[in-house]
Amino acid sequence: MAGLTKETPHPTEIKLHQKSRILDISFSDGKTFQFSCEFLRVHSPSAEVSGHGPGQEVLQTGKKMVNILKIEPVGNYAIQLNFTDGHNTGLYSWDLLYNYGLNQDKIWHRYLQRMEEFGASREPDTRTQTTNHSCK
Repeated sequence: MAGLTKETPHPTEIKLHQKSRILDISFSDGKTFQFSCEFLRVHSPSAEVSGHGPGQEVLQTGKKMVNILKIEPVGNYAIQLNFTDGHNTGLYSWDLLYNYGLNQDKIWHRYLQRMEEFGASREPDTRTQTTNHSCK
């Protein structure tokens, strides 16, 4: 399971800025990463978002304004995030978060490309419930 690699730095500080919807994570090697709540929500490691294997990912749309309500520690290897849209599954291991930090620009760019391919929007649709798209 991700999060158990001894070589991966571990967080020394996790700080949520709810007003700006940014989560700061400082790691033991001195690196600090800033994640938007939207980034973390649309890249949730949950089966609901990531699927059960490659090609089963579900594109998350309308999440631009999502925020984190609560951060819960999971052992000494991960956190669980509770989002304002009700999503609260998926464990964000230290390995995953560190990898997200190192590759955030590339991951975000790919997400925006997929949104464009599907003609989807990051903006919440207040008229109807947001639709998620399979990325097969």
